[in-house]
Amino acid sequence: MEYIDYYKVLGVEKNATADDIKKAYRKLARKHHPDLNPNDPEAVKTFQQINEAHEVLSDPEKRKKYDQYGKDWKHADQFEQARQQRQQERGPQQGYGNDEYFSYSNEGDFSDFFSQMFGGMGGRSSQGNVKYKGQDYRAEVKLNLSEAYKTHQQTFTVNGKNIRITVPAGIENGQEIKIKGYGGAGVNGGPAGDLFITFQVFNDTSFTRKGNDLYREVPVSLYKAVLGGEETVETIDGKVKLTLQPQTPNGTKVRLKGKGFPVYKSEGNFGDFYITWQVALPTHLTEKEKELFQQLADEASKK
Repeated sequence: MEYIDYYKVLGVEKNATADDIKKAYRKLARKHHPDLNPNDPEAVKTFQQINEAHEVLSDPEKRKKYDQYGKDWKHADQFEQARQQRQQERGPQQGYGNDEYFSYSNEGDFSDFFSQMFGGMGGRSSQGNVKYKGQDYRAEVKLNLSEAYKTHQQTFTVNGKNIRITVPAGIENGQEIKIKGYGGAGVNGGPAGDLFITFQVFNDTSFTRKGNDLYREVPVSLYKAVLGGEETVETIDGKVKLTLQPQTPNGTKVRLKGKGFPVYKSEGNFGDFYITWQVALPTHLTEKEKELFQQLADEASKK
């Protein structure tokens, strides 16, 4: 695998702070996003490298492994385990005796050491190599709230591979799901790692979501609030007609059961929709309307 200098990809120094890395990533991600570069065939590759560099350097543990093992950082744990195993097999008197033998700079190539540890050193290792699970991968999928309302399919790219998944209705912002076996390949016939997907859900609607419930403030005329009447209201899946009782106070809340957001992996179950009536005062009154309001004020003062 070709060595990629993640620091160079993000344009930061090796002693860059977490904040430096975050700022550099955001700037480059906006600049090289494929949607903003539809005629650039290299945009997708560049964007993937930027995301990969950010994923590694923004994670202190991954960054430490990368700084020590370079392109083979994903196998750092397996290497350490193998080294300890070989030292135990050889015993103190046969050990390597010098940890500098395993020192590594990320401009070099650790793969030779790694292959030696897992089969090129003779003895029991060449006859029965230890199996290790592959590296877990992590990905981020962005959805609009209107998309999260329905079960649908999403296709995205992880390490150059297109993966198609079904996203259940009701997925929440920040929710993480695991897809078993879609991570890195195992070592010596070990199982593949897993893929962890974190969802970012952005609100593209006029509703506020809290769990499975939806909330919305709906304006209503002063006349309708005082005299009563019908009001047509948009829900997330269509329109409903509601009746206002005469003399409905401003801020009155109405609950529509089952008109909220779908419950994750619970088909047919939904949260509730809460409406708050916001009584709108009339503006640009005519002289006649002002006269009528004055009459009402005079009548009220007599009570």
